[in-house]
Amino acid sequence: MTGYLELAASAVMYALGVVAQSVASRRADRGLGGLGLLARLARDRLYLLGFAGQLGGFALAFLARAGLPLYLVQAGSSCAVGLATLFGALVLGWRVRPVEVAVLVVMALGLVLLVASATPSTAHDLPPMAAVVLFGLPLAVMAAAQRRVGRPVPLAALAGLAFAVVAVTSRTIADEPVLGLPLNALAWVMVAAALVGQSYLALALGRGSATSTVATMDATTVVLTSVVGIAALGDRVAPGREWWVGLGVALVVSGVLLLGFADRFTRAPARVAG
Repeated sequence: MTGYLELAASAVMYALGVVAQSVASRRADRGLGGLGLLARLARDRLYLLGFAGQLGGFALAFLARAGLPLYLVQAGSSCAVGLATLFGALVLGWRVRPVEVAVLVVMALGLVLLVASATPSTAHDLPPMAAVVLFGLPLAVMAAAQRRVGRPVPLAALAGLAFAVVAVTSRTIADEPVLGLPLNALAWVMVAAALVGQSYLALALGRGSATSTVATMDATTVVLTSVVGIAALGDRVAPGREWWVGLGVALVVSGVLLLGFADRFTRAPARVAG
């Protein structure tokens, strides 16, 4: 069961964090951008609560990546949008339509396929300097070009790209001693990618629907990390079940997108925020 409990707990933490962050981001000053918006949100206790949920979810997912393939960890984390919908229905009184229940069932089926096909493994090491250049340059470009991106969907997709870098780098260093991480260049690339992704996510949440934003971001991250994990990091699949992975990822991504663009909790959080 190594990694599976951490993965489940991380999805719950991510879900609660996204709901709180969406409320705070939508009531912030939309004229701000990038780090300016983050600085404003850093004074919002609700946003900080959501950010704490994100950090907790990341820490648990980081532990899960030490032994589980990326296609499973990222798909599990992406189901936070489904958990957020359930949370809204049970606690905040949101109405959940039958079609959304069906989508949640589809996502759950995809996760079952991925769990059944996953084989625990340790990731291949990436050459540190080559990886720093490969991941660092795109992150620098994204940070510099942030103010040129105005629409929420591209912002969310770029957030997903940044968080894909977080997932890939953390998968390669998750099995290393914690005390040695500050001396690892990839750990700093991971931190930089998390900051860039967080700033893009804050902008996207402030300009568009929370669900569609998270859905676009998660779909981008799941697809990219699944491909990179299997192609370059040595993520393993149970023999004869390769097609289970493809179908499982497709079901989870489709479910995330369908649930996200149903636009379920665009208005409800705003009412809660008062």
